[in-house]
Amino acid sequence: MFRFLMTSGFIILFLVLSIPLLLIEWIIGKFNPEWKDRSCQAIVQWAFRCCAFMAGARTDYIGMENIPKEGSFLYVGNHRSYFDIVLTYLCFPRPTGYVAKSEMNSIPLLSTWMRNIHCLFLDRKNIKEGVKAILRGIEEIKSGISICIFPEGTRSTTDDFLPFREGSFRMAEKSKCPIIPISITNSSALWEDHMPRMKKSHVIIEFGKPIVLTELSKEDRKFLGAYVQNEIKKMYDKNKKII
Repeated sequence: MFRFLMTSGFIILFLVLSIPLLLIEWIIGKFNPEWKDRSCQAIVQWAFRCCAFMAGARTDYIGMENIPKEGSFLYVGNHRSYFDIVLTYLCFPRPTGYVAKSEMNSIPLLSTWMRNIHCLFLDRKNIKEGVKAILRGIEEIKSGISICIFPEGTRSTTDDFLPFREGSFRMAEKSKCPIIPISITNSSALWEDHMPRMKKSHVIIEFGKPIVLTELSKEDRKFLGAYVQNEIKKMYDKNKKII
């Protein structure tokens, strides 16, 4: 329980004390948007690093060499925990936003930081708004900002993945960017498996080789969600044996 209180207390304190930083970042963005992207990424990564330490996450990152040195991508991962965002964002080398549920947009200060790092808010109940979010994601990728999605749509509670939603992959298809598959193993052991307590846990995050759509067969491109899910599941099953 101590870890939960310490981590949640830090998050609240950070959000409140970062109000002056948000003003500074707004000013920077008026003159140098790229500098704002880099500084916001550094600040959020620092905050996430503190959260991971307080929660007791011992994370092994595998396959970092599979992230290309240049360009923007669509990162795709399985989803078991809120810490999936915290732990993956720590190792992104360049500005990257997440596709988040629209409810997150109503949380003061947190939503501002999310927008500062190019997060997209997806209303799953409103098809028209969902399409708009996907179109914004395509534009972000074309402008050099990578996007990370968890196409199961919600957190899975078992080792069996939920079906990957095919619509999530339109950003890659329309922007013609590579897909970087991410396998996240044992992140739910930090908190979700025994809420509200947080426990020290070993998490493995593995980045697979980039998936270039033009190199896939017509059948694999037709069922892209199932193909990417299978690639992630292979990494997940391998790493599950290590935990």
